[in-house]
Amino acid sequence: MLRTTLLYLTAWCMSAGLVLAQTKISGTVTDGTTSDGLVGVSIQVKGKVIGTISDSKGNFSLTTNTATPFTLVVTSIGYETQEVQINSNRSDLKIVLKEQALMGQEVVVSASRVEESVLKSPVSIEKMDIRNIRETPAANFYDAIRNLKGVEVSTQSLMFSSVNTRGFSGNGNTRVVQMIDGIDNQAPGLNFAVGNIVGISELDLESVELLPGSASALYGPNAINGLLLMNSKNPFLYQGVSAYTKLGLMSADNRSTQTTPFYDVAFRYAKAFNNKFAFKLNVGYITAQDWQVNDYRDQSFRGTTPDNGTRSNPGYDGVNVYGDENSSGAGLASLRGTFGQLLGVPLTQLNAISAPLAQLVGGINQFSAATGIPSTQLINDVLLPNVAVSRTGYNEFDLVNYNTKSLKLNGALHYRINDKVEAVVQANWGTGSTVYTSSDRYQLKNFTMGLYKAELRGSNFFVRAYMTAENSGDTYAAGLLGTYINEAWKPSVPPASAGLAGLAQGWYPQYALTYAGGAFQTFVPAFQAALRAGQTPQAAYATALGAVNSNAGAFHTAARGVADQGRVLPGDPRFDQIAAQVKANPIPNGALFVDRTRLYHAEAMYNFNEIIDPKVIEIIIGGNYRQYALNSNGTLFLKKSDGSEFSINEFGGYTQVSKNFNDVFKLTGSVRYDKNENFAGQWSPRISAVYTANKNHNFRASYQTGFRIPTNQNQYINLNTPVSLLIGGLPALWDNYKLREGAGSVNIATGQAWTFPEFKPERALSFEVGYKGMIAKKLLVDVYYYNTTMKNYIGGVLLRNAAIPQVISMSTNYTGDIKTQGFGLGFDYLLPKNFTLGFNLSNNTLDAGGVKMFSGEKNRNVLDDGFQVGYNTPKYRHNITFGNRNLGNSGWGFNVVWRHQAAFDWLDLLQPALARLPQNNNQLTIPAFGTLDAQVSKKISSIKSILKLGGTNLLGTQYRTGWGNPVVGSMYYVSLTFDELLNK
Repeated sequence: MLRTTLLYLTAWCMSAGLVLAQTKISGTVTDGTTSDGLVGVSIQVKGKVIGTISDSKGNFSLTTNTATPFTLVVTSIGYETQEVQINSNRSDLKIVLKEQALMGQEVVVSASRVEESVLKSPVSIEKMDIRNIRETPAANFYDAIRNLKGVEVSTQSLMFSSVNTRGFSGNGNTRVVQMIDGIDNQAPGLNFAVGNIVGISELDLESVELLPGSASALYGPNAINGLLLMNSKNPFLYQGVSAYTKLGLMSADNRSTQTTPFYDVAFRYAKAFNNKFAFKLNVGYITAQDWQVNDYRDQSFRGTTPDNGTRSNPGYDGVNVYGDENSSGAGLASLRGTFGQLLGVPLTQLNAISAPLAQLVGGINQFSAATGIPSTQLINDVLLPNVAVSRTGYNEFDLVNYNTKSLKLNGALHYRINDKVEAVVQANWGTGSTVYTSSDRYQLKNFTMGLYKAELRGSNFFVRAYMTAENSGDTYAAGLLGTYINEAWKPSVPPASAGLAGLAQGWYPQYALTYAGGAFQTFVPAFQAALRAGQTPQAAYATALGAVNSNAGAFHTAARGVADQGRVLPGDPRFDQIAAQVKANPIPNGALFVDRTRLYHAEAMYNFNEIIDPKVIEIIIGGNYRQYALNSNGTLFLKKSDGSEFSINEFGGYTQVSKNFNDVFKLTGSVRYDKNENFAGQWSPRISAVYTANKNHNFRASYQTGFRIPTNQNQYINLNTPVSLLIGGLPALWDNYKLREGAGSVNIATGQAWTFPEFKPERALSFEVGYKGMIAKKLLVDVYYYNTTMKNYIGGVLLRNAAIPQVISMSTNYTGDIKTQGFGLGFDYLLPKNFTLGFNLSNNTLDAGGVKMFSGEKNRNVLDDGFQVGYNTPKYRHNITFGNRNLGNSGWGFNVVWRHQAAFDWLDLLQPALARLPQNNNQLTIPAFGTLDAQVSKKISSIKSILKLGGTNLLGTQYRTGWGNPVVGSMYYVSLTFDELLNK
């Protein structure tokens, strides 16, 4: 059906306008200050796709079938947009552009799916254009997004960051949708964008638009916290060759080599033929030694906290140490039953297995017989106390490769069928290697993703279809790698088939035997000495037990030393051999992460503005269909009974109606319906109003709803991690593990039986008011306040089931309402001589635990009833900028940015179960930090290039943005960018 529709539209569009007379326009475009001709200026017929650009001398020529009168829209980066009315053929048109010194005149599309001034947007919106991207001191445009008002970025590696707004942040954020040219940029199996590792090249980026808050009414599921739109350059409007090379240094104290180089190069070429056909090609490559982790604090919460725990804790679980996780709570007490059985085994048989074991059993039996103290009491109190013990893990540095790289390729073909319609075929493909944080630390290795699109579009409609294909390559989970390396060189517990002989082979039995031997050898003489000193047997028992407890640290050290005999170490060929085998074996028998999930999507939108005069009323309709085809070979998702994995189908449609009253008051309403096959249909209404006073002052109010379909992993994940068994929230997973049978499952946090309520989509109801305006043509002001109620929040519950040894972490809904609110302030001021000063401040507050918007406490992740949410958001963030893009028309420019965020608590699946209990979560804090970035640039007109010298985090403040994430240090770089169309 989609193909038939495309063919019909193409035929109709080709026939339309054949009978219209042609109008020819030519002229020049010049700079209003220097009178120089401007190259690459866009001259486009308003409301059409037809247009052209000026040449190196500012000359242009355009032929159109559009009937006169019509309007030309003349735009160029750094200049004010002009509109020129055309009534007949013109060959002497002279257009003079004035420099645009301050923001506020941009046009955006994302807020309402129609072109409108950013000042008059009905909802909050942030935008970066080519000039902002070029002038940022950040090392790349993706890092510059964090300087926008209200934006928080979680950095998991140099090229993998997760963007979030308005709370509920995390690594791999699924509540903010990212799109490139209308294509959902998520990795289909993960349901979140993988940073910009396989995204868009900075050379091909025209603009970035960010909508904080819910955007589901127009953009569908999952844009519940925000929408990030990245728009590439049209080859008709941005032609010629452009390229850059960027060389720099990365520095942080915790890295194996403190300072290392990085290299970033890119090339773009675009060409148009007869203003009908155009193409573009892009290639970008970056390589570096990545940011590294070194957080070795103890997060086990077994008598310790991250602030006081050390490796001397027998149950030590280091944040960035893997293979030492102990989700089942295994320890000395786990072997009490086994030791109890050994007391009845003949000593000759035990001696053949282990002489120390035979001596210990014989000693226990003799002591028990002589004193009357039951052997089980000795085992429980003295020899095998209830102490959790973890295996000796491996630091992340020894398990991953920090050599990061990214290759991005892009190509597009554009064909203007007529003045009204343009056809586009586009392909984006990328591959890369890096490390990112989720329920584990994952080494993305040779990861690839392709985005392929075909589109037919006009000024008032589009029809597009695209596919996103993901291939995880050789990606593996570092935590599982550490666990399986340990199991390979010595199993934690020998298999049952090993019989008694296995007691000499397993790590835990060896540990327990050694500890028990030391404890027994201390207990017996201390007990006998106490009796000789006249103590009663009960007092002597307590005295001897105290002696054992006083020396427990030494016993644990000795036990670990014995159990670790034969441990393979990094650098040992055996270590490399075992690691290679584990990396090659797919989960659950190894660490290899297999994901070749695909996303198929088709959508269309139509604006009735050519049928109904938009001055009377403007109506837009649209709809979409999407399918996820899960394919993880059983390493990530649940398999069906036939061995295949599930496909998930969903569809949706929307209508928007707006009315503009004399360009003073605009009222817009929209409603959307979406249906996913696993969940009930969802309605998403939105209504907004904008009142404009004196043309430059705009007051806005909106009520909007958003929703998030549980991600593919929320629905079908079936993954055993070192921390817990992760399962989706659908009944298919409950039944797969028989969680509702027998004694059922127990909520660890409450101790109550879990009732398995229906799993539902998450919803957000948000009210926002704001003001955006220009004061005295020098001060741009943007302020807002929002209040959001979250319903059916998708979180997790920790369960215990007698039939499953691991902690079960299952997706589920919170049945109560979650209240959040916040505000934002933004000021951009034009100083004399074109200096600019900017300031923005944002507040995001979770109303829980007594925390209020203006109170001094940090945000918490525990609600008043004890339910935990991953809010993971600093209460305050602010940015200060100061710069001048062209000092005295000398070509020199600079920009300085100060950025600061407050401390906040962190909660996610990377943390062990005990750490995620309500009473412990407030100790998992990400400290506050501030950074200073700066750049100096010089425009070299003779070679159409810009030389830029910059640095980030110049004060050397090393910081982390999330639990388990790397330490981010400083970057220093020099870049040279060539652009045939360079003007300002």
